[in-house]
Amino acid sequence: MIYDDYRFRVPAEKQVRVITDTDAKNEADDQFCIVQTLLSPKLDNVGMIAAHFGKRAGDAMEQSYRELETIFDLMGFDKSRMLYKGAPSALKSAGEPVDSEGARLIIREAMKDDPRPLFVTFLGPLTDLASALLIEPRIAGRLTAIWIGGAPYPHGGAEFNMGNDINAANVVFSSKVALWQVPKNVYEMMAVSLAELEWRVRPCGRIGEYLCEQLDEHAQQPGPRKSDFRTGESWVLGDSPAVGLILYEHRFEFDWVQAPMITAEGAYVPDVRNRPIRVYRRVDSRLILEDFYAKLALFAQKRG
Repeated sequence: MIYDDYRFRVPAEKQVRVITDTDAKNEADDQFCIVQTLLSPKLDNVGMIAAHFGKRAGDAMEQSYRELETIFDLMGFDKSRMLYKGAPSALKSAGEPVDSEGARLIIREAMKDDPRPLFVTFLGPLTDLASALLIEPRIAGRLTAIWIGGAPYPHGGAEFNMGNDINAANVVFSSKVALWQVPKNVYEMMAVSLAELEWRVRPCGRIGEYLCEQLDEHAQQPGPRKSDFRTGESWVLGDSPAVGLILYEHRFEFDWVQAPMITAEGAYVPDVRNRPIRVYRRVDSRLILEDFYAKLALFAQKRG
């Protein structure tokens, strides 16, 4: 699926295939990244996978799937061959895959005879990629994974996406797959003000209004689990670098780091057996956000 209702054109040799793996109902930022992904003409979106978000909700993956359905319906996009269910829970061990539609989609697309690069973005845990690698190890050299997750280097520590499946993270880190990691100290650079979203997003049709409403609903939820970035007038759209780095690679804003082994507490332990991975130290939040605002506004304009 390619949305290209723009006057500018993407050269054919720059087009890439993309699969998005998202714990969409866990928080309020996945939705912004999903919409930007769907509206980016460089991307041939071959599927979106609903991911679990840990043990807080037994039907978390199903909630994410229903959220993807809602987004597609609001945008008027055909979801019949685009949405897939991922693993309903984390890996029990680093050697046991959780088979799913999502894992099979990754395998199928990676093994295709298609010269265009394949990117698989992960806005939550790495369960579906780890499962795909365990089922079919040959995919490791046939895709690039972009992961929003992990604590800052060099020490690591607790972080939500990593904590929801540390076994999966270790499978991916010890594999040969090309991995671009956006850790917590970098994805929290994606700060926005709520007034900014009110002005730039809410007027943009049904999907713009929904993006703001679901964020406000999430921000008002009672309970003890409140992140530090919830200041009352700002938010962090931390998942958006997943699409932003495909649109602009930020070639001078990452370090090559030997992939560590991850302890049960999320700490990084050097492992000389692992290959280097890209670990980003910075993203250009304004570039990513302005691209989103422009595409959303143009989409709303076209849809009347």
